[in-house]
Amino acid sequence: MVISTTSMAHEAYSLTPPKVSVQLWSVKDQLKDDFEATVEALAQMGFDGVEFAGDFGPFNEDANGLRLYLDSLGMVASGAHVSFEQLNDENFTETVAFYQALGAKVLIVGWDKRAWDPKGIDFVVNELNRISLKLKPLGIKFGFHNHEHEFNGFKGTTFWDYLAKNTMQDVVLQQDVGWTTYAGRDPIEYVKRYPGRTITTHYKVKLPEGVEGKLPIIGQDTIDWLALTKANIAVGGTQWLVVEQEEYPNGLTPLQAVEKSKLGLDNILKQL
Repeated sequence: MVISTTSMAHEAYSLTPPKVSVQLWSVKDQLKDDFEATVEALAQMGFDGVEFAGDFGPFNEDANGLRLYLDSLGMVASGAHVSFEQLNDENFTETVAFYQALGAKVLIVGWDKRAWDPKGIDFVVNELNRISLKLKPLGIKFGFHNHEHEFNGFKGTTFWDYLAKNTMQDVVLQQDVGWTTYAGRDPIEYVKRYPGRTITTHYKVKLPEGVEGKLPIIGQDTIDWLALTKANIAVGGTQWLVVEQEEYPNGLTPLQAVEKSKLGLDNILKQL
């Protein structure tokens, strides 16, 4: 049964620019070496928040302490990547308690190969709906994050479209712009196709095959970030732009590459 459709009217959302976060996977090795120094370096770049990916450094069992630490740096937890297993019936209470204490209000499944498996996609859809309903009374949104595989063909459409159309409006579609463009799709079209569902968006560059003279750095690539950001604000309901850096060109360290993408994004946001 199709739950959400592409024909729904595009609502007008707040024109307030989203806040800017960083996915900590971008600096995963640096976090292991010195968690606090790495997070503090990100705070100095002007990020409003961080999105977690399972590494909490010395705060692994102290969500309240981690929240206070982020607060001392002027940042918050914009969200976190989790697995379905972390939110199954056995682990649900413990997992949710941690993220509630941390103040993370958006939990996203960052990777699950069943999402591009004809035999697994319905499990993903059903779990997204089921867990989203459980989290809604707690004020937490739940969703899924795409890679390029979700744009493979399935039942006359793509796995990503099938997932979107068969999940509730409350289920967040966290678009990874880099993987969307790498798959040959238009990220702006996908924001407009599912209004109000890109509550958080990964701003990452993954250059398509054959592109020359560009870098995997925001503002030095092929993406029309200004038009995309306007669509996110006007149609997507986007609250967080999450910078993610998985490539570090020209000998840049991960932190240096993140900073360049942050500066590139800052220049784009100034044009709004």
